[in-house]
Amino acid sequence: MPVVRIPTPLRPHSGGLDKVEVAGGTVQELFDQLGATYPALRERLFDGAELRRFVNVYVNDEDIRYLDDLATAVAATDEVSIIPAVAGG
Repeated sequence: MPVVRIPTPLRPHSGGLDKVEVAGGTVQELFDQLGATYPALRERLFDGAELRRFVNVYVNDEDIRYLDDLATAVAATDEVSIIPAVAGG
């Protein structure tokens, strides 16, 4: 099963887990499953049906914005990383 890596700021919403194995064939399906298990996590990642602007998602180090966005296919051996944007000065 694909693995979704959870960043430290979001771990309180995933039961403290840093990675979760989730079934699905696309990034959207993974996030749907993840959200069903951890609803508070879904609230942090999505605004309605859209991924929040400050949330970056990578499949095997490739930004999904340059692939097929949430429709990006994932294989059983893939790793999906959620990377929140950092701002400041």
